Amino acid sequence: MKYAAIGPISIHLPERIETNAELSADNPRWDMDLIASKTGIYQRHIAAEGECSSDLGVKAAEKLFAEFDIDPQSIDFLLFCTQTPDYPLPTTACLIQDRLGLPTSAGALDFNLGCSGFVYGLSMADGLIRSGAAKRILFITSETYSKFIDQHDRSLRTIFGDGAAATLIEASDAPAFSGFKFGTDGSGADTLLVAKGGHRAQQDRIGPRKRKRWKSELYMDGPALIKFTAGQIPGLVDSVLETGNLKKEDLGFFLFHQATFKMLDQLITIMELPAGQMPIRLKDVGNTVSSTLPILIHQLRQEQKLEQGQTHMLVGFGVGWSWAGCLWKDNYGS
Repeated sequence: MKYAAIGPISIHLPERIETNAELSADNPRWDMDLIASKTGIYQRHIAAEGECSSDLGVKAAEKLFAEFDIDPQSIDFLLFCTQTPDYPLPTTACLIQDRLGLPTSAGALDFNLGCSGFVYGLSMADGLIRSGAAKRILFITSETYSKFIDQHDRSLRTIFGDGAAATLIEASDAPAFSGFKFGTDGSGADTLLVAKGGHRAQQDRIGPRKRKRWKSELYMDGPALIKFTAGQIPGLVDSVLETGNLKKEDLGFFLFHQATFKMLDQLITIMELPAGQMPIRLKDVGNTVSSTLPILIHQLRQEQKLEQGQTHMLVGFGVGWSWAGCLWKDNYGS
């Protein structure tokens, strides 16, 4: 049997960079020093008008092919995770397949998940490879949340950035993943949502849990999301550890979805993790939703901080509510 492994990763961030200084100039009443101390974010990349998730994803994939000498014809499956697709239909993955020149024999699908999407996608890729249905999978995560956000929305504009990551998932003789665990609680759907664009009648749509303060199409109840995360994620971590009969100190890194500094710092305290065991890399890119984990892995590889054969934990959580975790060994480059 073959197993899935994370191969090379390339990322693409939009050209436009929006700094906290610019936000302060546009909104003089915002206390950007206080906001930055809570979010850990000092700048984020913003997609241009008319630049969509597929555009970012295609550019990330083209970088991957060029940087690592990958033949597009060798890809036999495309997974595309986004909550900001180009169209309700057709499937954006089909558009990307054509633009990248992937073989018509390749499978291609979208799945709509945000901050837990990378771990979910890894589990699907692992299943495809273990079953023999695929050998080389292109897994693209791409989001343009900025298109949902009003320029004066203090709670959202300071956090979310746009970006894409292209991850090659390849067949390996040794398993790289284990202990996949998932969770769903749809009662939290009203804490992070975009109601516009669907076909649910206006009067029947899910509405914001609390009063909506800004004009953004995207609504977020930050305190509710923090409470959900603090309540569910420590148990998820324990459950994943149990599958491998491991303790926290047995792991290299806890690689968590990069939500905000405040949320991650709270989890570090709750789970009593040693300093540095949960890397936080929000400063220059912000919360890029489904792309935070591959961007984080890419950065740590560049810093040569992922030791060969060491076991790490990957955890995603957020919109839905949805959460997922697994154990992972990075053998890329060995």
